[in-house]
Amino acid sequence: MNGTPYNVLFLCTGNSARSVLAESILNHLGKGRFRAFSAGSHPAGRVHPLALEWLARQNFPVDGLRSKSWDEFGAPGSPPMDFVFTVCDKAAGELCPVWPGQPMTAHWGIPDPAAAQGGEREARQAMGDALRQLSRRISLFVSLPLDKLDAMTLKREIRAIGALDDGGAASTAAPLS
Repeated sequence: MNGTPYNVLFLCTGNSARSVLAESILNHLGKGRFRAFSAGSHPAGRVHPLALEWLARQNFPVDGLRSKSWDEFGAPGSPPMDFVFTVCDKAAGELCPVWPGQPMTAHWGIPDPAAAQGGEREARQAMGDALRQLSRRISLFVSLPLDKLDAMTLKREIRAIGALDDGGAASTAAPLS
């Protein structure tokens, strides 16, 4: 790495919870080594209030977070992405834009906390679960020696992170080295 931060884009359909959580978490845990962004294929137009509440409660940054279209990141002059991660099943099945520079991609699916069934307690629990799961995956990602891994190994590692179950074990991918 030449001192330039890695640009990472987290994608989801609505860009109101999971992808926004991931953006904030990586911008905090990445300590300047990463610049995280989030976007959606069909943005909700607002960040879910519980996402903002959970982030603030965990001392993650919330300033400037907004729901936006992934079109912003395919436009001329937008930052070139090094990594693009989908964090919801709907975005994983959609035809994503072709990103300039051919960033490395992986699917890190997380259940949608905004779609939690039940009352406020269940909604808060679902948002907290999403935040914890994303925090774990992003912690593993930032600990990877990115400048020392060849492309095939790095691709395997980021896909293995996405295959982690709630208990932290890789469910289908090769274990992290």
